[in-house]
Amino acid sequence: MINLTLKNRWVVPAEALCHCLSNSKIVVIDCRFSLADPDLGQKLYLESHIPGAYYLDLNRDLSSPVQPHGGRHPLPDPQKLASKLTAMGVRSGADATWVVAYDDSRFAFASRLWWLLRYLGHEQVAILDGGFQGWQAAGYPVTAKLPQPQAGEFLPRLQSDWVRNIAAIQARPDGVILVDSREAERYRGEREPIDPVAGHIPGAVNYPWQEVTDPQGFALPESVQQQRWATLPPHQEIVVYCGSGVTACVNLLSLEMAGMTSAKLYPGSWSDWCSYL
Repeated sequence: MINLTLKNRWVVPAEALCHCLSNSKIVVIDCRFSLADPDLGQKLYLESHIPGAYYLDLNRDLSSPVQPHGGRHPLPDPQKLASKLTAMGVRSGADATWVVAYDDSRFAFASRLWWLLRYLGHEQVAILDGGFQGWQAAGYPVTAKLPQPQAGEFLPRLQSDWVRNIAAIQARPDGVILVDSREAERYRGEREPIDPVAGHIPGAVNYPWQEVTDPQGFALPESVQQQRWATLPPHQEIVVYCGSGVTACVNLLSLEMAGMTSAKLYPGSWSDWCSYL
């Protein structure tokens, strides 16, 4: 295991990552993206990124093509994503590569990769605390130079029990806790800027994903994460959703930090649910 001197096992400080950039067993991946301007993330990456960082696009790499149902960001094909990770030098197995993901959106997109890698059986992954803006503010180096393909070997081991589809949500037994990760106004149906229908899945409780970090994009302490979820009944199944299964992963990160390690994802989320209404 590569010692990144992690702040905890989920996020890594910029200083620690900077000292490890030359380590061939660490792969850095830029996940910047904008829902309002889908080309912006890659444009920003091409202009400036952490040295050696590769880029994965939410729409093209971390999602499958949109269908009539299934939500705005269906999970990607595991083999296609595995091939892309292999070309970045990521290795699974006994000599697993550490992957550090970052964005500039308070973990909104980096957490999608964090969750996907673990869903594919790769536990050696963390998120850059403070994101790209924190890296720049600390004065660490950036570059426009693109990294070359590397020889990795990523073999996915799908954790199929980590997801729930709409049928499972509709038929969920009493006691299953459904967590809506969107902003409170969207949860209450007062504002819906993206999906055609406003509101939330009946019975869901609201834990906005922005509460996981401070406004600068640094993860709040584990004690705070634990306090966030302290009112939930113990020993119940938790299923997390958002608009399209992306920012829900920030709450899944928070649950992990709080020691609640068995929460599930509804990947289609509200965009899938409301497609049937």
